[in-house]
Amino acid sequence: MATASVAFKSREDHRKQIELEEARKAGLAPAEVDEDGKEINPHIPQYMSSAPWYLNSERPSLKHQRKWKSDPNYTKSWYDRGAKIFQADKYRKGACQNCGAMTHDAKACMERPRKVGAKWTNKHIAPDEKVETFELDYDGKRDRWNGYDASTYSLVIERYEARDEARRKYLKEQQLKKLEEKNNNQDGETEGGDSDEDVDEDDLRVDEAKVDESKQMDFAKVEKRVRTTGGGSTGTVRNLRIREDTAKYLLNLDVNSAHYDPKTRSMREDPLPDADPNEKFYGGDNQYRNSGQALEFKQLNLHAWEAFDKGQDIHMQAAPSQAELLYKNYKVIKEKLKSQTKDTILNKYGNAASEEEIPRELLLGQTEREVEYDRAGRIIKGQEMALPKSKYEEDVFINNHTTVWGSWWKDHQWGYKCCKQLIRNSYCTGAAGIEAAEAASDLMKANIARKEAGEEPPAPVEEKKLATWGTDIPDDLILDEKLLAKALKKEDERRREEKDERKRKYNVKWNDEVTPEDMEAYRMKKVHHDDPMKDFL
Repeated sequence: MATASVAFKSREDHRKQIELEEARKAGLAPAEVDEDGKEINPHIPQYMSSAPWYLNSERPSLKHQRKWKSDPNYTKSWYDRGAKIFQADKYRKGACQNCGAMTHDAKACMERPRKVGAKWTNKHIAPDEKVETFELDYDGKRDRWNGYDASTYSLVIERYEARDEARRKYLKEQQLKKLEEKNNNQDGETEGGDSDEDVDEDDLRVDEAKVDESKQMDFAKVEKRVRTTGGGSTGTVRNLRIREDTAKYLLNLDVNSAHYDPKTRSMREDPLPDADPNEKFYGGDNQYRNSGQALEFKQLNLHAWEAFDKGQDIHMQAAPSQAELLYKNYKVIKEKLKSQTKDTILNKYGNAASEEEIPRELLLGQTEREVEYDRAGRIIKGQEMALPKSKYEEDVFINNHTTVWGSWWKDHQWGYKCCKQLIRNSYCTGAAGIEAAEAASDLMKANIARKEAGEEPPAPVEEKKLATWGTDIPDDLILDEKLLAKALKKEDERRREEKDERKRKYNVKWNDEVTPEDMEAYRMKKVHHDDPMKDFL
């Protein structure tokens, strides 16, 4: 038995240990001493002297063989069934709302649920039960007869005796009925055959073993026990299947299909590998070996082998509990290390998948600078900040300009700042162009001022009512208001006829004489597409 106290030993150390044990048994070497200074008998078998691995004993000891847990407070007494301690007359605060007892609540109440509980009726208050707690020892916890009342066994004896008495009475009545029928059928016998008293009691005894078991009371049916394939013991049949199910070897009758072993009734491979997986109910015995608890057992075995190769004294077959506990601890430590590594990475780089709001400096920040570090984490180059760049070309100058288009603004127009020109693809003239432009502007201002000073005020002219919607209209044109109103109505009628074909006349008369009022009405009603106020007319 492998123990945790014994470290992994090589073949040479194991040989020396055997020689030392033989010398101790022969009396040539001193006996082994436990932690209390007492000698250990070298003739004690190893399975008794070696402590279990879960006790973590570092030195040889026999404490695990002694009664190491003994408490005088342990008791073997049992609960006093049905004992009551107090009977209340009215409902008390904190008691069961159903029956009124203080020792339990409404959830744990064992009485029938009342239609109106004792809390509201204040009647039929149940007495308080006697609540006891015991601290049992190891044997007391596992004693199935602890607290059993031997006086109750008399009730069991009475029940069985009543059953046997009823069975004997029934058999006696059946035997008497057969004898009466037999006497009635016989001819030549004297009247008044044998009475009940003359019947021999030996004739009334019937071998109960010959009586049909189905006619006897309280007799269960005897199930047939089948012998298994190995060991010779009786029990349930291995590989039992329902007779209505299709046998494995009948799923695919091809000679080259999966092999079927009739002795063990096993078929490892899939008999129908090309069938739809949703319609298959059987895919070979190997599918059970690669899923569920079988896969977990394989991983447990693999972990035990790898741990043994690394020097740990662990064996899956010799100490399965130890191997399973070590595997559980290994998985816990592995998950803890994995989560610790994940937390470290998240703390360092952040989690982009989280719902936390991204900082504004990270959301709008961008950089293309290259920073170079050494082994100690110090910056070698790239310390200076680089301005962020856009996807468009920057600082590209054309036509000898030193600034870009849009660097200068004047009179609601963009231009070049270097030469103050407003033409986009013009050639840069530099400072000379700026001086020439300023001189031209000054000369224009002087000419305008001189012209305004030399002009005389114009003579008053009679106001004329001119057309407002034409371009080639003489300035002296005078229109009649009445004729213009008639022309506007006529133009509206003509437009309605054009929109609605039902109002159009069949006999059209053309009038080539167009008056100035008609022309002005046409111009006024005409839609000007370049007019910004056309939608408000």
